Amino acid sequence: MARTNIDIDEHLITDVMKRYHLPSKRSAVDYALRQLAVAPMSRDEVLTMRGSGFDATNEDIEGDWLVEG
Repeated sequence: MARTNIDIDEHLITDVMKRYHLPSKRSAVDYALRQLAVAPMSRDEVLTMRGSGFDATNEDIEGDWLVEG
């Protein structure tokens, strides 16, 4: 892994670290790069995922499912 110095917007990196519970700026930059580097699934890959284990119906997931605490 190479070491590189970059200028980063402090507010943006802090927001990313909080949102994704990342412990450091390095992990936030690494996470962001990995998310951008992943190629999106093709149409065929998306269609292959159809029916891959999500058994709930719309009726199952509708309603008051939020647990307050």
